[in-house]
Amino acid sequence: MLSASKTMTAAVLHGKEDVKIERVPVPDLAEGEVLIKVQVALTCGTDLKVYRRGYHARMIAPPALFGHELAGVIEKVGPGVRGFKPGMRVVALNSAPCGACFYCSKHQENLCEDLLFNNGAYAEYIRVPRRIVEKNMLEIPADVSLQEAAMTEPLACVLRGLQETGVEAGDSVAVLGAGPIGLMFIQVAKAMGCNVISVVKRDAQVSGAQQMGADDVVQLGKVPSPVEAVRLLSRGRRGVDVVIEAVGRPEAWQWAVDMVRKGGTVNFFGGCAAGTKVEIDTNLLHYSEITLKASFHHTPESVRLAFALIAARKVRPTEYITGEEPLSRLNEVLRHQMLHRNGDIKTAIIPGS
Repeated sequence: MLSASKTMTAAVLHGKEDVKIERVPVPDLAEGEVLIKVQVALTCGTDLKVYRRGYHARMIAPPALFGHELAGVIEKVGPGVRGFKPGMRVVALNSAPCGACFYCSKHQENLCEDLLFNNGAYAEYIRVPRRIVEKNMLEIPADVSLQEAAMTEPLACVLRGLQETGVEAGDSVAVLGAGPIGLMFIQVAKAMGCNVISVVKRDAQVSGAQQMGADDVVQLGKVPSPVEAVRLLSRGRRGVDVVIEAVGRPEAWQWAVDMVRKGGTVNFFGGCAAGTKVEIDTNLLHYSEITLKASFHHTPESVRLAFALIAARKVRPTEYITGEEPLSRLNEVLRHQMLHRNGDIKTAIIPGS
């Protein structure tokens, strides 16, 4: 059993491109909380944005423990914990809604007025607050690996995005971006029976998009206009039924509006930097009846759906994990992904190695 004075190795975010690997106290547990010994923590696009900017307005303010996609083994449970015990393999999500506010009552738990976030996956241990234990922590079946289970959070966000967009079998779907989230959109949309066009930037992303099931790939710099290239691939050159913007850049938001057909839907999934403005042709929106949506985060329902799909082998989570590194190399991994992004999708950070 851990002593109260025991310390652990953890990544601490101090500011812009400033993450230090430090010795910090192992968290104490309060009523209903659980301590997990982290076995794997995955890098992701959100962590990369936080590393680049030094903060996240909703999720993390420095100095703070860093990282949020993880799976591990329960080390200790606090008083009052039910259904979980030491030794269990679990995946704990990075947030949980209150279940009582206006937005929770409207089944929009991702917009909860008191959405509780939890960071600290890049560490030997992580404390899971009571609300997450009760609402968004799940035991991992014996035939599911820890790396597979750690993919639950990003997949839950993607599934909710597709659900909110109203994607149906037979739809033509353009996905802008081929990072981890973009590739996941490609794979799941293809599995739903959609015709998928991937719009990518780098050479290495072409094969990745094809591997995940893209029917066609449009590469920036290889075509005069990505908008025209996508429309040429659509039925009757009308534009696609659905566009998923998974880049988070204003020019990509504009392209998305110009690629979709009359009566189609655009989902602005990629979050742009704070203060970003985008000009929209109001005449085009009105007379073409284009629906514009945005999706943020996940809900307990989408978390369980994602976990079920992983357990049933309906998605291939390990294909997104292209490397494995010890916690001591986290800074090098983040800098490499920020500067290069040549084929690296997600890196599994192993705290105990």
